[in-house]
Amino acid sequence: MTGFPYAYGGPPLRGRMRATAEDFVVDEELGFNADGSGEHAWLHIEKRNANTEWVARQLALAVGVAPMAVGFSGLKDRHALTRQTFSVHLPGRADPDWQALEIEGVRILSASRHSRKLKRGAHRGNRFRIRLCELHGDREAAQQRIEQIARSGVPNYFGEQRFGRNGENLRSAHALFAGARLGRSQRGFALSAARSQLFNLLLARRVEQGSWDQALDGEVWMLAGTHSIFGPQALDDDVRARLLRHDIDPTGPLWGSGALRSVAEVAAIEHAVALAEKSLAEGLAAHDLRQERRSLRLHASGFNHEWMDDGSLVLGFSLPSGSFATALVREICATAG
Repeated sequence: MTGFPYAYGGPPLRGRMRATAEDFVVDEELGFNADGSGEHAWLHIEKRNANTEWVARQLALAVGVAPMAVGFSGLKDRHALTRQTFSVHLPGRADPDWQALEIEGVRILSASRHSRKLKRGAHRGNRFRIRLCELHGDREAAQQRIEQIARSGVPNYFGEQRFGRNGENLRSAHALFAGARLGRSQRGFALSAARSQLFNLLLARRVEQGSWDQALDGEVWMLAGTHSIFGPQALDDDVRARLLRHDIDPTGPLWGSGALRSVAEVAAIEHAVALAEKSLAEGLAAHDLRQERRSLRLHASGFNHEWMDDGSLVLGFSLPSGSFATALVREICATAG
């Protein structure tokens, strides 16, 4: 998100976000519970400064199963304290002594059983508790910014972690589209990064225009809190009223093959961005990804904040799956770490 325009004129604070793992706490919100029986052990795990995929591999190694036997719903931040659920397929086997497992930075909080493997993207969202420290700037302006975000949301940018360390996933995408052969996992990360880059560029264009949370002619809408889309349709008072009360959000393309669903003014903006990044757009279409949509606007639920005695600021909020806490934080504080 570095260099992309801000919705509200730039952050009023600057400071540090990850001085310790405990400064960035993530709790996965599945939205459902294990059913209590079945071939899959479901483990609620706390990890500190550990990569989700690394933890999955360590679990597989510890209990003697193939890596594909371990499932999880979402990739959680490495430089953080995170709690999430993993599944381990153990057909015909009793649970091992989970508390006896020794995996660096990992603690198993609870275990249950379920009839199915935990699939990617199954969780409803994530709850964040983020401490910003070593702060400088205008506290009164920051307070106003927090209240503004709570009312109106922020641009739904993909975060830097989607692009890999130093943008390596995006470089892989350009290499892939130029004919390079990539492994399955690397190819998946590359395609995801390419789609995310095109979306961010389109969203940046809408932010510059002041239309990221407005209704343009030809808009495709997403029902807030869901992935259901409708439109385009003629703008009328009902659509505008639903936009204002955050019942619906404008969307942008996750690029792929086929025609854009948007039309008129919105389609013109989206085609212009794709033309400027022709290699990415054509590469994605050539790899048989279909056109999809993503909300341009991100809303936090359960948003609260507290100014601490040491001058730090603690933010608490929940976001839907697939969104990034850094998209919200960047509107309040320019951070290092």
